[in-house]
Amino acid sequence: MAEQEPTEEQLAAIAAENAETEAELVNYKPPALKTLQEIHELDKDDESLQKYKKALLGDGHESVADGAVPNVQVTRLTLVCDAAPHPLTLDLQGDLEEYKKQSFVLKEGVEYRIKISFKVNQEIVSGLKFTQQTFRKGVRIDKSDYMVGSYGPRPAAEYDFLTPLEEAPKGMLARGTYNIKSRFTDDDMHDHLVWEWNLNIKKEWTD
Repeated sequence: MAEQEPTEEQLAAIAAENAETEAELVNYKPPALKTLQEIHELDKDDESLQKYKKALLGDGHESVADGAVPNVQVTRLTLVCDAAPHPLTLDLQGDLEEYKKQSFVLKEGVEYRIKISFKVNQEIVSGLKFTQQTFRKGVRIDKSDYMVGSYGPRPAAEYDFLTPLEEAPKGMLARGTYNIKSRFTDDDMHDHLVWEWNLNIKKEWTD
């Protein structure tokens, strides 16, 4: 049986319902940004400052001096789903245009998280954010904003950010292809990566 496509009125109702639960960042105040040199020179006898340094820089205080390498590199998007028959991963250092032509298949009603893997190479980056807008048949039906935080350079190892647990939509009207526009940005409104991908909600994994 062919899936039933939602009408424009139904999509508008879904968008209105989701708008009531969208995360708001209006009360978020980013911390003052400090350079690596300023962090190193903070009072070594102050325990709270030592914790601040360790949280941002780790133990090694490493960085990449090559200015040709971006300070923030977003490497992968992974749908973390225990029920999935195989890994669902996008290599975000590949051809982003190709992902507009492909779709992840996600079984309706399963629980999942989105994991973003990224590197910080040179300087501390403040107030990283991960935002997503979800469209169905050209209508935006959802928008999500996630605070990722502030991170110091650690080029030898990636950081991972996990979104809260979500449940895939279910039901005949929910099945179909969703276009998702993702953005990884920071307090300075610098876009470290912008990409599009598709999610196909199906009744079963192998429909």
